[in-house]
Amino acid sequence: SVTSPPVISRPVWTAAQPNNPTLENSMYYELRTYTIKPTRLGDWLALYKNAALAVQQEHLGNLVGFFTTEIGEVNQVVHIWAYASLDDRMARRNAMAADPRWQDFARQNKELDAVVTLESRLLRPTDFSPLQ
Repeated sequence: SVTSPPVISRPVWTAAQPNNPTLENSMYYELRTYTIKPTRLGDWLALYKNAALAVQQEHLGNLVGFFTTEIGEVNQVVHIWAYASLDDRMARRNAMAADPRWQDFARQNKELDAVVTLESRLLRPTDFSPLQ
């Protein structure tokens, strides 16, 4: 017979360390990096600012920063959002995905065809990070 693996409700890598209680109260930071086609960065930023920013701020809430690259790999947009937990992130992103305004932005974004890649990383601060 086949045995199913146990269900783990919280991944091991997110568990707070016993000697570091601050990790239990620290935020999760999502670092999202979009690589944009050359010459399309201005168009994408204008679309995002006009059609997506307000929707994301309403649903996701904690915008930490929004940047474009100057040196290194250019034509990138990097933004950072903070969440209280992984469940908080999932609930907020699901609510945003159901919003017709977000769906309209997604359609316009696809039509613009400016995004080459999207990379998303979830980060946890160290106990000595200025951001918690």
